[in-house]
Amino acid sequence: MSFGKDDTAANRIGSLPLVTTPTGAESTGARFLSFLQERIDYAYQPIVNIRTGSCYGFEALLRGSEKMGFPSIQHLFDHAYQENLLHKADILLREKAIEKFSRLPFMRENKLFFNLDPRLLESPDYQPKQTLSVLERYGIDPRSICFELTERHDTSNIADSMRILKAYRAQSYRLAIDDFGTGFSGLKLLYDYQPDNIKIDRFFITGIERDPKKKLFVSTIVDLAHVLGIMVIAEGIETEAELITCRDIGCDMAQGYFIARPTTELTALQSRYEHVAQLTLNDRRKARSTPRDTPQEIEFIQPLVVGADMIEVFEAFRKNKDRTFFPVIDPQGEPLGIVREEALKDYIYSPYGRDLIHNRAYGKTLRDFVTPCPVAEASEDTTKILEIFAMAENNEGILIVADQRYVGFLSTTSMLRLINEKNIAVARDQNPLTKLPGNNSIHAYIADALTGTERACTLVYFDFDNFKPFNDAYGFRQGDRAILLFAELMHKQLGRSRFDGFLGHIGGDDFFAAFDDRDAEEVTEWVRDLLATFRQDIASFYDPEAREQGYIEATDRQGEKRRFPLMGCSAAVLHVPAGTRGDTPDAVLDQVAKLKKQAKSDPSGLAFASAPPQKICAIASGGGQS
Repeated sequence: MSFGKDDTAANRIGSLPLVTTPTGAESTGARFLSFLQERIDYAYQPIVNIRTGSCYGFEALLRGSEKMGFPSIQHLFDHAYQENLLHKADILLREKAIEKFSRLPFMRENKLFFNLDPRLLESPDYQPKQTLSVLERYGIDPRSICFELTERHDTSNIADSMRILKAYRAQSYRLAIDDFGTGFSGLKLLYDYQPDNIKIDRFFITGIERDPKKKLFVSTIVDLAHVLGIMVIAEGIETEAELITCRDIGCDMAQGYFIARPTTELTALQSRYEHVAQLTLNDRRKARSTPRDTPQEIEFIQPLVVGADMIEVFEAFRKNKDRTFFPVIDPQGEPLGIVREEALKDYIYSPYGRDLIHNRAYGKTLRDFVTPCPVAEASEDTTKILEIFAMAENNEGILIVADQRYVGFLSTTSMLRLINEKNIAVARDQNPLTKLPGNNSIHAYIADALTGTERACTLVYFDFDNFKPFNDAYGFRQGDRAILLFAELMHKQLGRSRFDGFLGHIGGDDFFAAFDDRDAEEVTEWVRDLLATFRQDIASFYDPEAREQGYIEATDRQGEKRRFPLMGCSAAVLHVPAGTRGDTPDAVLDQVAKLKKQAKSDPSGLAFASAPPQKICAIASGGGQS
């Protein structure tokens, strides 16, 4: 029976007898397991904090299946499953991975990610708690092990899977869903198994900086995961742009060739990957939300460690009578959720409740009372944290982490204060007529967009043509109606449903729009359509005679009466390519001023330019009458 397609003497087991007798079966199985022990090795690939580059853990990746004659690792496991050897093979491989992991000098600060074949859960030779004895031999805490359950096999019909995974959880192992988004029943797995981590499949990560649909998918999953208190790992990251985009979306950790390739050499592994940290340091872009007061609102609540005796838990509530919950962390400081006082009331206030829960034979530990709680990174911008809070129900607030370690808590009261301050700041900057963001928000957006180097952006400056004569002839009320019309058309034709960007009102008849990571030609077409629609719709604001003539007579700035064409709008479109560095938004770039002049003199009312690297400063607020 061949283990693979290679038929050489060294790499095949074709000489093994067919499994026709118990003795033959045992011989085949023993030889298979022996070859696993001799020929299989593990490579390790780091999983790092996406902002700081600090190592969170290492995934154990099997190497050497071709030495046993298998074309792939999957074929090896398929064979083990078919021969009812999957569990024995898995335990052998786990010990190899754990033993090698134990030799890492910084092993205790990291987690070992190990792939769990879902078919193992229905394997007839499955035996519980064998991994615990292996971990004890090497002095590794079970909380340092994270089993990855792949979504590529259907687990929906495995009757015992939930029971076994609950047993894994009871033994303090962590659980992750691998390949999330590409396989069977992804959201059902998320609901049923309540994982600690999910790993977004590389299909959604590859080229994400250029694909709005992938961005939308990943950001939605990230938001949902954070509400459920689940950390998100972006796997398969191969470029700087992919890492930065995943970081900006809100992913917590990263894995892939851009960080480091898998290696069988332990000496090549690091506890921190500086090039990841450097990207964050180099990225001077500030959060677009204002105010940025989140750190001031963070309260440090002394957490409980998940291994604490229940007596300690009761004492914590007794000594802090005003406290209705406590954060719960693992020994490495990573938050697991919160424990609420109300969850313990049946034991606190019943005659024998405390004695019962103190009895270890009863089997209840602090982990059994932990409730998931939303989690956010301390460096996350205020708007993102508020979004996580808004989506969560019946929660006391948000656990705040730095490098995946608990650093404090944002309470509901603090959140409401942040929301109020944010609303006040928005209202102060909002244009009173159009309700669009004003100059402060526009400047913040431009500083943000032009400082970043990893992606392109397109900035558009709109200025009405012949607005002053119209305003003089028809009055300020009609002038305001014209401004509102343009704002409405901007929302309709350039709204967020069509692009990832920003709309603003500089003041008077000057407007601003920005487009992130969009094709410049596509943006130009959108702007051209907007100008044409405005020119057509604004004509109805004139009297029939003016419409028929195509002009009105009014006084110019020199006090002389002359004819002015019907109102329109000009647009200066400036494309800032990826890799272009910027300055502050305080100075008006000569190029933009020239573009505006060019647009005014062009029959289309539109002028376009692509900014050369190292030359862009900004577009300052402008205005005036045209």
